[in-house]
Amino acid sequence: MTAAGSAHLVDALGSALRSGDHGLKAVPGLLKRVLQEGAWRSFVTQRGERVEYDRFEDFVVRPPLKGLGASVELVRTLIRNDAEALDLFDVAVQGGHGGNRHSDSFKLHNIQLEEEKATAPSGTSREAGLRRLRKDRPDLHADVLAGTLTTHAAMVKAGFRRRMVTIPADTPENVAKALRRNLPPEAIAQLAQLLTAES
Repeated sequence: MTAAGSAHLVDALGSALRSGDHGLKAVPGLLKRVLQEGAWRSFVTQRGERVEYDRFEDFVVRPPLKGLGASVELVRTLIRNDAEALDLFDVAVQGGHGGNRHSDSFKLHNIQLEEEKATAPSGTSREAGLRRLRKDRPDLHADVLAGTLTTHAAMVKAGFRRRMVTIPADTPENVAKALRRNLPPEAIAQLAQLLTAES
């Protein structure tokens, strides 16, 4: 991609982040392009200043026009409903922690890295699920990005999460209906035996 093309994409993304609801809706799509095309790594600002980055987080937090002037958490929040954008974002954030950790450059970012570690995706977050699928089940990861599976469904299918169901506990009839909808007949029969067995 040309420097001019990179600058245009970066400027469009920064403008979308700073504008109202309409602009914010454009953030996931623009961020995907910025990440896919590597536009954040090197571009020339509207003032003619060349900017280069090794770490994606530095690009995010640097004030406009040299960066987005946002926090990593804000960007993560704005793209949380777009699996592909979230996945690309996670790869970019992870990629920024490489290199020589004994260098002066690393020491300058040490405090930032500790803060990022505290907010790294974990548990049942969508980003944590995408990261696990990307690493251990690329086939299901591809299905999530294609929109044919949700992150949670892919994690269950992979055996990384247990399948859970919500059961209304207001009446025995509603409990029974919910169980019949979610369990095969043999499991219902086994459950009935367990419920009537003496403890």
